[in-house]
Amino acid sequence: MLTELESALALLLLLLAGSTLGMVIRRFLSERHRSRETTELIQLVMTMLVTFAALVLGLLTNSVKQHFDTIENDLRTVSIQLIQLDRSLREYGPAAEPARVMLRDYTAARIAAAWPDEPPPPGYDPSKLPSAPASNLNGERMNGLLAAVETAIRSLDPQDRRHRELQQSCINQFEAFMRARWKVIEEAHGSISMPFYLVLAFWLVIIFASFGLSAPHNILTMVTILLGALSIASVVFVILDLDTPFTGFFTVSSAPLRDALVELSDNLRH
Repeated sequence: MLTELESALALLLLLLAGSTLGMVIRRFLSERHRSRETTELIQLVMTMLVTFAALVLGLLTNSVKQHFDTIENDLRTVSIQLIQLDRSLREYGPAAEPARVMLRDYTAARIAAAWPDEPPPPGYDPSKLPSAPASNLNGERMNGLLAAVETAIRSLDPQDRRHRELQQSCINQFEAFMRARWKVIEEAHGSISMPFYLVLAFWLVIIFASFGLSAPHNILTMVTILLGALSIASVVFVILDLDTPFTGFFTVSSAPLRDALVELSDNLRH
C-alpha cells in the first residue's frame, strides 16, 4: 500500500508522462488534425473536463478538511469525558483509586500508541498493560485495559445512597466515553476509496495529455506544465494526508489527551 507521499509522487510522474505523450503524439498528427475547428473542439472538451476535475478536487479538499476538524473536536470530547469520569471516581473515594490508576495508564498508553513519533507521555509504562503481543498495543491491550476499568467501576460496593448515585454516574460516563472513543476510531479510517482515486488520476492524466497536444514546444511551456503537475500533485497529497489524521504530515494534535492526562494524574495516590 502506497503512502500519501508516494501516491502524490506517482501521480506527478503520471501527469508528466501524460503531457510528454501528448507532445510526442502531436509530432505525428497531420495538418487536418491541427485545423482550427479540431483545436477548438479539443479545447472545449478539455475546458469541461478541467472544470469538472477542479470542482471535484475542491469538494474533496473541503470534505477531508471537515473530516479532519471533526476528529479534532471529537478528540477534545473524549478528553473532556475522561476528565469528568476521573473526577467522579475521585469523588467516590479511595475505593475507586484502582479504576483511576488504570484510566490514567490507558490515557498514557493511548497517547504513546496514536502519536509514536512524539515523546511518550509522563507515566507511560507498557508493562502495566494487559499481556498481549506488542503489535496489538492499539487493539487487544487497549480494550483489555478499558474492560478492567469498567469491571473495577461496576465492582464498587457503595454503602449509601450518595455512593450508589456516584457509581451509576461513573458507569454512565464510562459508557459515554466508550461511544465517543469508538466514534473517533471509526472516523480515523480514510474515506477516499482507491477506485475513486484511480478514476480521478485518469481524468488528470487525460487533461495533461491534452496540454501536450496543444501546447507549443518550448522551455516556458514545459516549465509551466511541470509547475501545474507539481501543484496538482501537492493538492492530492494534502487531500490524502488530511484523510488519515493520525498518520502522515498533517496529524491531529495530542494536546487534548495530554492535558487530560495531567488532570488524571493530579491527586492520584501511587
